[in-house]
Amino acid sequence: MSRIQAGMFARSLAGHDKGQLFVITGEEDGYVFLADGRGRGVQKPKKKKIKHVQIMLQADPAIHERVENSIPLRDEDIRKAIRTKEDK
Repeated sequence: MSRIQAGMFARSLAGHDKGQLFVITGEEDGYVFLADGRGRGVQKPKKKKIKHVQIMLQADPAIHERVENSIPLRDEDIRKAIRTKEDK
């Protein structure tokens, strides 16, 4: 599998949020931290095992640019990226 990076999309495969689309905000020891900009914002992301998410090896260009330039992510950016991804 390719390296997981902040800004990539992920879909939950298990739990009460099954099927929901998130943006990865971080990764640590077999877990990813997921935010959707609504119930799970950037300040308090969901911690979920990697095996319980489907990693999409693509990222929203605006989020990718913010991560590359070390600009903090905002909930508004994440909501917009998810809305754009779901409309495709």
